Amino acid sequence: MTSDMTARVLRLLSLLQTRREWSGADLAERLSVTVRTVRRDMDRLRELGYPVDSARGHAGGYRLAAGSDLPPLLLDDDEAVAIAVALRTAAGGLTGIEETALRALAKLEQVLPRRLRGQVTALQTSLADIGWENRGPRADPAHLAALAVACRDHEIVGFDYTTRHGGTAARRVEPCHLVASGSLWYLLAHDTDKDDWRLYRLDRISHPTPTGRRVPPRPVPGDDPAAFVAARLSAAPTRYRAIATVQAPAEHLRTHTPGLATRISPLTEHTCRVDASDDHLPRIARTLAGLDTDYSLDADREVLDHLRDAARRMLRGAG
Repeated sequence: MTSDMTARVLRLLSLLQTRREWSGADLAERLSVTVRTVRRDMDRLRELGYPVDSARGHAGGYRLAAGSDLPPLLLDDDEAVAIAVALRTAAGGLTGIEETALRALAKLEQVLPRRLRGQVTALQTSLADIGWENRGPRADPAHLAALAVACRDHEIVGFDYTTRHGGTAARRVEPCHLVASGSLWYLLAHDTDKDDWRLYRLDRISHPTPTGRRVPPRPVPGDDPAAFVAARLSAAPTRYRAIATVQAPAEHLRTHTPGLATRISPLTEHTCRVDASDDHLPRIARTLAGLDTDYSLDADREVLDHLRDAARRMLRGAG
């Protein structure tokens, strides 16, 4: 396919995506070609996997149909900016499809022209989010996208990391996986200086910088990143301890509260354990409030006092 023909077919595809149906004559006029050329270009689109329907007749009518697979889409500048902003918002934890949005965001920002990246950032920072609930620390969507690309490409990155005690230190790691747990995102990576696996909260990462150095994929111990992260989180020290024994199967809880997946462990066929331990009392309360069945709680006194105070306020509010 010559460059002129390629440009014309791409222009044809763009036109088909802007209107439900086109006549062959209208497309020929728009492209400055004959109706016969339009028919040949339609055949080329079909060969590339685009489901193009056509109607009989001299002029003919064409439209993109729904196929079994999603073909590539052509976006203009405004559409690309709008989708990138929406994906950044979703990846930040607003929609319940954070991981899917993150994968799509990484693909889009990989090919987004530099002139549009500034527009995306400017628009994102100008939007005000109505926080109906205090979701706790939020990861920077731009950091999510950058680290997702580094995980995919197995590229070593450096960043500054703020520890739970408030200190800051430089880190250099091989990023492997991004895992969401509750309202928090974690980077599972192999620390090149310590030669060991480490877990980093994304809201504590700043200035992630790709080094340009790629390394072979490193398998996660146990070949299950989510399980590995869950085990590390369970063993990590937290300020407040809160362990719930829930009267429901682990699979039921994973289905109905996907944000808790890394915190759930089965006990019996009909019960499971949820580790709601955290450094933030309101976040513990939100985790427990999200459970849709009865549970018993083994927790520190500060946790119990906070839950009782919150329960009394809700009861008073309910009359």
